[in-house]
Amino acid sequence: MTIQKAQTDGQILACYPVTAELRPHVAQEEFVSRIRKQEKTGFELVYLEDQGYIVAVAGIRIGESLAWGRYLYVYDLSTAERHRSKGFGGRLLDWIVAYARERGCDQVHLDSGVQRFGAHRFYLAHRMDITSHHFALRLR
Repeated sequence: MTIQKAQTDGQILACYPVTAELRPHVAQEEFVSRIRKQEKTGFELVYLEDQGYIVAVAGIRIGESLAWGRYLYVYDLSTAERHRSKGFGGRLLDWIVAYARERGCDQVHLDSGVQRFGAHRFYLAHRMDITSHHFALRLR
């Protein structure tokens, strides 16, 4: 089992099937270019590979704000459905927390859709708190 950053186009594309389980609206043909565009603002795609298969993926970005200080934000944390409840998501989240600590972050944050009860149980079990409601206004 290894956790690493997706750096090549091939590694990024290999993360698509797991990401698509959470974000099915993102077309495979657009995936690499969209990740590359986000990388220009500090985004990193990380993945956990087990026995030659990518089983969990997350996007991360380090930022600074008045509210949170230096923080790491987790985007699109996803474990392949057939590999859930095997500890892979927890291992990836633990890696992310250690990565944030190594980089001097004060906090780790993420948002989770209100309907994702299983994900909420997972985050609470990993010592995360529900600290706010996230509001959104669709413009398109």
